[in-house]
Amino acid sequence: MGARRQDYDCFYAAVFEKEDPALRLLPLAVQQKHIIVTCNYVARRHGLYKLQKVTEARQKCPDAVVVLGEDLNRFRNASKENYNFLRRFAWSGQVERLGFDEVFIDVTDMVDYNLGMINPNALHSSFFHLSRHDPTSGFEYDGRRIAGHTVPELEHTAADAAPGPASIDEMFFDRGSASLYMRLMIGSHLAQYLRHQLEQHQGYTSTVGISTSKLISKLIGNVNKPKGQTTLLPPYSSLETDENNVTKFLDSHDIGQIPGIGFRSAQRIRNYLLGRPAAFGAALVHGGIKERMTVRDVRLSSNMGIEPLERLLGGSGAPKGIGAKIWGLVNGVDNSEVSKARDVEDSYIKLDTMTAVKTELLVLSQSLLSRVREDLSCVDNSDEAVVDDASGEVEDSTRLPTRQWLACPRTLRLSTRPRQQLNPDRTRSRPFNRISRSCDMPSSLLDLSKSIEELSQSLVQETLIPLFHKLHPEKSGWNLTLMNLCVTNMSSTAASRDISKMFRRQKHILKEWDVKDDNSPNFSSKGVRASGKHNEDALEARVDTTTGHEVGPDALYTSQKLVEKSEDEEIIWQSDDDIPDLDHRCGICGLPVPYFAVTAHDQFHNSLKG
Repeated sequence: MGARRQDYDCFYAAVFEKEDPALRLLPLAVQQKHIIVTCNYVARRHGLYKLQKVTEARQKCPDAVVVLGEDLNRFRNASKENYNFLRRFAWSGQVERLGFDEVFIDVTDMVDYNLGMINPNALHSSFFHLSRHDPTSGFEYDGRRIAGHTVPELEHTAADAAPGPASIDEMFFDRGSASLYMRLMIGSHLAQYLRHQLEQHQGYTSTVGISTSKLISKLIGNVNKPKGQTTLLPPYSSLETDENNVTKFLDSHDIGQIPGIGFRSAQRIRNYLLGRPAAFGAALVHGGIKERMTVRDVRLSSNMGIEPLERLLGGSGAPKGIGAKIWGLVNGVDNSEVSKARDVEDSYIKLDTMTAVKTELLVLSQSLLSRVREDLSCVDNSDEAVVDDASGEVEDSTRLPTRQWLACPRTLRLSTRPRQQLNPDRTRSRPFNRISRSCDMPSSLLDLSKSIEELSQSLVQETLIPLFHKLHPEKSGWNLTLMNLCVTNMSSTAASRDISKMFRRQKHILKEWDVKDDNSPNFSSKGVRASGKHNEDALEARVDTTTGHEVGPDALYTSQKLVEKSEDEEIIWQSDDDIPDLDHRCGICGLPVPYFAVTAHDQFHNSLKG
């Protein structure tokens, strides 16, 4: 397989830069809640970085342009446009989108075809065919050199460098890796062409990794950012030679950096080999650790292997063969295919076997769970460190940032559409009616510490297959033309209800009670009630904007859009815990005052006396 992974550079920031090209020359940061979720490279040169607090970023770079990025629709739409643009070039249709800013493309068929068309006597003027049917559709390239960077780095393959003196014969034929090298070389030129096309026609720069698997192409693509590409050179197998560039490259990575090994699995492996819990660094982001456990440490450990990993990571809810899978990833083996383009709703010519149904349900589950997690959760930076007023020391400084749900779906729904029977004239009416079954959303799917793949396996086996049998009790012959999977009945989370968060929001709540020099104060109870109502509306609006759209308890989340509640329905966002009790009455003006605002209110009256 020839896999290439394309990662759009600073995607959220790039979307704003495309809307306003003048921003490309300025330090630009995208804000969600009170953190910087991404920033362009101009801003990074000024000291800004991902997951930095907005206040800290403004202090570091007062000239930075900070834009709100809580409305995800603009990013989703831009991602779809880029995805559809790149998909037009893939013959196989195997183009898989990961999040908003990553795309995997399997170009094996294109590379094999062009390998057969190459002229070994005129490599310097090779022609890449973008179509099997149109010999004029394509581009010229130098078949003597790999485009872009390589690992290990070769002097003559540095990006934009002129071809050097070394030849393919001299460097690779003697090593027995010429065929793989030629495929990677051809793939690198296709990657460079698509990068340039994406920038020219879509306005987005990108970074690409070229290899034979999704695992390696993803990791190798991170080596030369931004606006670069990297190819991992052969040999890939230890059977060919004592040297193996795959394990060499992977060995220096921490075990938690390997795609497919989740945070919890990495921690179990780390703790198992250390014989104790690994030490964490309180200031590190996303559960950073003080004690690195590299892939090499795991791979060469006498206590590691398929069976130990199966015992360590297996059990209830774990994917079948988890030990073999993780051991394969540690050794650079990833046989997962690039999925064909599908959405959480997919139509089919004919879907009538349980094997096919299970396969499609797994694809739909992974797509849906990825989108729900992307849109409805965020990094929880509201748990800021609390400073003790007396000592000035930070309390609970060891607490690590985690992700939390902004809203949680409560209902899961599976819909199908069977094909209509033939009419007497041998025609078939187009089917429009769907049949559906719903169930409670399994709480295990909201576990943010588990991987999407692990949750999808569990969802299909434990929930969707039984739900499908309720829709279609017959054993076969369903002849389906469509399956749809969605979540609905959203509810706001209780994350904002704990007492510590209430006090951290005290400044926001008390802004209407701040001491101000007002020459014409209005102390009527009507005015105070209006002010209180204003506070409630502001809180509701603030909560709504955390996701960039309104999420009511009956909202429906699908792949296309979030269907909002109608205006005449009640939107339940607040709880009694969110609204301060007004049970103290001022002895001077007679107005109800929250207990924690009594001092400020008294100071207000004293200022009037002065």
